[in-house]
Amino acid sequence: MRYTASMNPHTRTRAATPEAIADAAALLRAGRLVAFPTETVYGLGANALDAEAARSIFVAKGRPAEDPLIVHLASSAELPQVAVAVPPVVEVLANACWPGPLTLVLRRAAAVPALVSAGRDTVAVRVPAHPVAQALLAAAGVPVAAPSANRFGHTSPTTAAHVLADLDGRIDMVLDGGPTSIGVESTVLDVTGPVPTLLRPGGVSLEALQALLGEVRVAQRAAVEGEAQISPGLLERHYAPESELWLVVGGEARCRMWLLEQTQLALAAGKRVGLLLPNEDAALLYDSGALIEALGPKHDLAAIARNLYAALRALDARQPDVIFARDMGEAGIARAIRDRLTRAASGRVVRL
Repeated sequence: MRYTASMNPHTRTRAATPEAIADAAALLRAGRLVAFPTETVYGLGANALDAEAARSIFVAKGRPAEDPLIVHLASSAELPQVAVAVPPVVEVLANACWPGPLTLVLRRAAAVPALVSAGRDTVAVRVPAHPVAQALLAAAGVPVAAPSANRFGHTSPTTAAHVLADLDGRIDMVLDGGPTSIGVESTVLDVTGPVPTLLRPGGVSLEALQALLGEVRVAQRAAVEGEAQISPGLLERHYAPESELWLVVGGEARCRMWLLEQTQLALAAGKRVGLLLPNEDAALLYDSGALIEALGPKHDLAAIARNLYAALRALDARQPDVIFARDMGEAGIARAIRDRLTRAASGRVVRL
């Protein structure tokens, strides 16, 4: 089931001052929708304990009911409001990673409406680190369900302008806290089983989790469209631009050669070609005739992650017929970059 949006002509964008945060908190308590910055991406928030408020998130985004929401808390002390049978490992993770870009899948408390969790008995929870998110959650006084503040399946927003580009007229307020600092969504870790399982890579790396916990399983099963998901961000097509995107994975030299060859072939066929590349590759292909968005130095993976969605949106706005991007590996946050680009490519991945 996919919800469809009704229009509200009065979306307001306000700088995240204490007064604006207080007004946004009042809107949340009243069952309304507020977009706000987190350290990862901008979230679209509603009272997580109010079923109708949570339903309005699905309506505004055009989000299918099978894709669950993440519940945001002001602190781990609020966990009993939304989760039950919390395992001891959560204290270890919370002490090390909260506030921060780690989402934990736990057993859902009865107070959380089933639709927040796609009808499952689990709930995804995190404590965000962004000061605006922290202030808003404290002022609202309720857990806040908040997926990314964009049309479902589209490239996630890392600025207030990105939110408005997708949701203007569909939500009540956008709190503008400037660009987000991490730029890709939180890591999702399922701790309901005997071995913690990484469902979605993100701002906390697999290596960091392994250092804390020892064994961490990486989920291999692909999500099935129409089936209730345990976590957001698991569908094959997600985070996607309007333009067709291809991702090439392999050694740096071979990838560069593939990019050059495919760019030349597409241009010769009369196509507008977009390239989403680290600075070094962008410089080498500067004279290729393609539209280029540079992501940052190849050695600075944090910068590439931070710039990824903004660059993808900027490139998509230039309306290329096809976009080519290069994989950055799987160490640290590169695993999250690979995940987002793979889903943005919707299976169009070339492995050299």
